[in-house]
Amino acid sequence: MGAGIRAESLKGRVVWNHSTHLPGLIPVLERLAEQTGIGTITPAVIGRTKANTPKLLLKVSVPIRGGFKLIARKGKTFQEVFVLTRLSQAELEATIAQVLSRAA
Repeated sequence: MGAGIRAESLKGRVVWNHSTHLPGLIPVLERLAEQTGIGTITPAVIGRTKANTPKLLLKVSVPIRGGFKLIARKGKTFQEVFVLTRLSQAELEATIAQVLSRAA
């Protein structure tokens, strides 16, 4: 029983705490959660920007306790995403690039 719990805890999860998300963001976050070293992913504040970004972008913003804050952009909308991870910033950026390239 204990080994099953440990194996399950290695898989990340996406927290659904908002009813609205950027179009296409949740499938990308679910793929990111499947990657090694990723813990909890929590989409947060959603807002509007002036500049238009035609494709979904996901970039690391600042470190937080236990992980990083990401900014997702698509169209004229942005959304903050909090990721708890044991990866370094460079490793997380590489993992995000890999996940986004598979989404295209």
